[in-house]
Amino acid sequence: MDPHHEDLKENGESNDENNNHVCKKIKISPLISDSEIRDEFSHHDPGVARINNGSFGSCPASIIAANKQWLLRFLRQPDDFFFNQLRKGILESRSVIKNLINADDVEEVSIVDNATTAAAIVLQQIGWAFAEGRFQKGDAVVMLHYAYGAVKKSIQAYVYRSGGYVIEVQLPFPVDSNEEIIAEFRKALEKGKSNGKKVRLAVIDHITSMPSVIIPVKELVKICREEGVDQVFVDAAHAIGNVEVDMKEIGADFYTSNLHKWFFCPPSVAFLYCRNSSELSDLHHPVVSHEYGNGLAIESAWIGTRDYSSQLVVPSVLDFVNRFEGGIEGIRKRNHDVVVEMGEMLAKSWGTNLGSPPDMCSSMVMVGLPASLGISSEADTFKLRTHLRESFGVEVPIYFKTPTDGNKDGCITGYARISHQIYNTVDDYYKFRDAINQLVQESFNCMMLLPN
Repeated sequence: MDPHHEDLKENGESNDENNNHVCKKIKISPLISDSEIRDEFSHHDPGVARINNGSFGSCPASIIAANKQWLLRFLRQPDDFFFNQLRKGILESRSVIKNLINADDVEEVSIVDNATTAAAIVLQQIGWAFAEGRFQKGDAVVMLHYAYGAVKKSIQAYVYRSGGYVIEVQLPFPVDSNEEIIAEFRKALEKGKSNGKKVRLAVIDHITSMPSVIIPVKELVKICREEGVDQVFVDAAHAIGNVEVDMKEIGADFYTSNLHKWFFCPPSVAFLYCRNSSELSDLHHPVVSHEYGNGLAIESAWIGTRDYSSQLVVPSVLDFVNRFEGGIEGIRKRNHDVVVEMGEMLAKSWGTNLGSPPDMCSSMVMVGLPASLGISSEADTFKLRTHLRESFGVEVPIYFKTPTDGNKDGCITGYARISHQIYNTVDDYYKFRDAINQLVQESFNCMMLLPN
């Protein structure tokens, strides 16, 4: 049986001689049409230019329906679902992921709620190593300055409290080349190895969140190997469906990516890849359940009674993306090309610049906002973002860039992170362009906005 294609009786489900529900395969057209794409995302608010796929992703209607059917299967007969269907379904999803990321073995792939959970799994075992004396106090963990906030908090909770020394790689922004990133990374590793200490873990983003830049992970992992770093964890929350993901080429010990951001899954679901090694047996889900000690993949597949449906629709999502020319690779390339084009259009209209060269952008691009908007703090970015949402129907995150010389006059201090996904149209970006141009023409300044 192929449960990810099951539908309710009124939508074509039949029964076998034992009155069990039997699914019928949905006939899928070779390529999806523009009207079908619009239908798949018709649940989006039509009054909002949603150019922020990067934050929460987007789930098409057909996958929402498949998600609902999995939930109904559980609610219809929970015991049968748990004992006979859940583990099998999750294994099928893990197998799809294994092939997508070119892993060696399905046992290297666990499914978890999100990249934040994956980070907790990896950092928990690092914290134990410090606490149990396998790592020495003052040994280092290196992470990027632009690491995601929740990952920084996990490092603080698991590593710093256990005696680890945390080093942040100071990255430039705007950035012009991979060489700038590599040079700063090498400096951080040298600092971590000073005074005879060791670098026990390097945490490397594949795509930083804010500001958004593709990081040269293959090169940085290779440097880590050359410099004797014990383990490498790649936080790739935005990667799957956004950039090429190949475990054999990247060579990290641990790699995580959300599937609900750029791979059309419902929230929330992610994978954690753990390269087969001695460390694998010391990894445990932070929620301890009956499956503790049976391997991370099995532990993660049952953390108590909850809704697992988002983890079970991965095969259906693969069917969905394969309706597009070139599959997920084709979607990824088109998203990149369009978002760069739109970013350059906005920068030209506003007289600003992109935050990085096009080859360092994924399906997200940082675009400088006019200096006259007076963005002088992170608080201003939230106020402006709210104003754009409520007054113009534009949803886009904004990043505050502290001026290097301390002089804000005439400097670009705010960058918008625009996304492109298959549901976006050029009108979304024109709406954003015109909103900013109107604010500039009205001599708007962030000081005019009340605190949120």
